[in-house]
Amino acid sequence: MSQASPIRVSFVIPVRNDAIRLRRCLESINRCDYPHNLVECIVADNGSTDNTPDAARAMGATTLSIPDLPVSAVRNRAAASASGTLLAFVDADHEIGPAWIAAAVDGLSESTIGAVGALCLPPPDGTPVQKMYGVLRGRTIGRNDTTWLGSGNLVIRRDIFVRLGGFDEQLETCEDVDLCQRLRATGSRLVADERMINIHLGDPASLRSVFTSERWRGRDNLRVSLRRTPALRDWPSIVIPVFGALALVAGAAGAVGALYWGWPSLAVAAAALASLLGLTVLRTIRMVASGGLRRPDDLMLAFGVALAYDLGRAYSLILPAGHRQRQKAEPQQSGTPA
Repeated sequence: MSQASPIRVSFVIPVRNDAIRLRRCLESINRCDYPHNLVECIVADNGSTDNTPDAARAMGATTLSIPDLPVSAVRNRAAASASGTLLAFVDADHEIGPAWIAAAVDGLSESTIGAVGALCLPPPDGTPVQKMYGVLRGRTIGRNDTTWLGSGNLVIRRDIFVRLGGFDEQLETCEDVDLCQRLRATGSRLVADERMINIHLGDPASLRSVFTSERWRGRDNLRVSLRRTPALRDWPSIVIPVFGALALVAGAAGAVGALYWGWPSLAVAAAALASLLGLTVLRTIRMVASGGLRRPDDLMLAFGVALAYDLGRAYSLILPAGHRQRQKAEPQQSGTPA
């Protein structure tokens, strides 16, 4: 891709009943330091019952009505109507930085790179849980090859996206993990770039919503991760939820068995749950080290977020949550934009 030629970028933004945050998202795109005539915004409305479509049109976005489909299919339908050389996938509850588009175009100037993005940042005025969730997630530093980029902060060459057949519409979650796996299998590189600042306003705001969000996200984790031979770095995200699910089942079985067999069965339950807590402690230690946490209340909150995360991922293998359950746990800010 020649840097001298103008590069048209098409934003694909799925949304449902989220007018206020959609407007903030579109405003952040408009603030980008990039020629506006080379930017296209396509809002894919997934059956909103509020004024979200009107808010999108008022901001000058092309609005498509694509109800009753999973988000992977919504993104694919909208991408099919895009005219840009690059497809920028950003969700409605995200805000991007002014240099975001230019950084993406610059990053994809190397022909070996198929997609660019970055880890999202928590809202600066967010709840303590949101800020600690950001510590758990980590952040992109510098510019490095990676194995995965989230679909809320991803720019991919349109020709590669079409060649790959887009997102797998059979997946409700982890469709971005699957897309990145298939892209890398073609020999293209994925690059995480810290210049692509993206604030996720929809980060879970409470421990309950961390649990529900991860219970939802974890439902397709194993299915996607085992489609190809996992790299060494991918095994923890496979093994830990499985181990956690087994620990929960063993703990419940031991607690029930204690009614019949007494202390030996209760000891089994305690050992199973203690092993799960041990993994959470290790995750907490990593968060403490990466986030430079020192205050006792921060340490307790880090453990709480890590525990909600691990329990959600483990429970997803026993009884996964649907997208509507996730939305109930973290209500969206719909309504009339200010």
